[in-house]
Amino acid sequence: MSTLTLLKVERIKLFSTRSPWWCMIVAVAITIGFTALLSAALRGDDLLFYRPAATQFAYNFGLLIMMVMAVLAVTTEYRFGTIRASFLAVPTRTSLLLAKTVVVALLAGVVGELAAIGCWLIARAIRPDSPLSLQTAADYRVVFGVGLVYLISAIIAVAVGLMIRHSAGAISALLAWSLVVENLIQIIPNVGEDIQKWLPFVVGNNFLYSGQSFFASGETGTLDDMPFGPWGSLIYFAVVALALLAIGLGLAKHRDA
Repeated sequence: MSTLTLLKVERIKLFSTRSPWWCMIVAVAITIGFTALLSAALRGDDLLFYRPAATQFAYNFGLLIMMVMAVLAVTTEYRFGTIRASFLAVPTRTSLLLAKTVVVALLAGVVGELAAIGCWLIARAIRPDSPLSLQTAADYRVVFGVGLVYLISAIIAVAVGLMIRHSAGAISALLAWSLVVENLIQIIPNVGEDIQKWLPFVVGNNFLYSGQSFFASGETGTLDDMPFGPWGSLIYFAVVALALLAIGLGLAKHRDA
């Protein structure tokens, strides 16, 4: 079976249920909605420092939803046993699962771009007097780079789904890691802060916000002294995602469906 046929099949399977549609709609709506609320609530000096970086503060909300969608794209097939029929039709499991990963990741990337651009546009509409025009490379990166973070995060989510194969377990592990572990590991004495700077989602966040400040307070969206610059962070984030995917594919290849 050709690569294009596999991609088409995976696209049809993904959109044959309602959950991806709901995930896409909710991810975009909740991200833009929070940005609209923030834009309307700003007062005083913050309006003068309301820059493109601050319009993307809510991107994580949509990101979590799309990662859940990516997990379900894998684990639902294992849950209902349809993955067995897929493996019988395409004995080369790696090709099939790579096609699924490409479809899910590209969809997440598109949703990320729509959400990011929507947040920037809604902020400009609500606060036309704030300095929200895209003037520097960093401004373009923090808006148009969100889709890349969504895409790579979806690859990680697919990898976790392949490793665990159970929806609840995979979603719990993924959310616990991204929301809890990466934020709390810094409290480990002496080494916690150094370890945190190498964790994938922290590094992915650095790609977007490296060198950016939020509002008049000067607060930044990243840690200090990160090991990589913005594009180095993106490469590292992608390498981690591909390594996890390789592990997931290896397990899927050698385990019973």
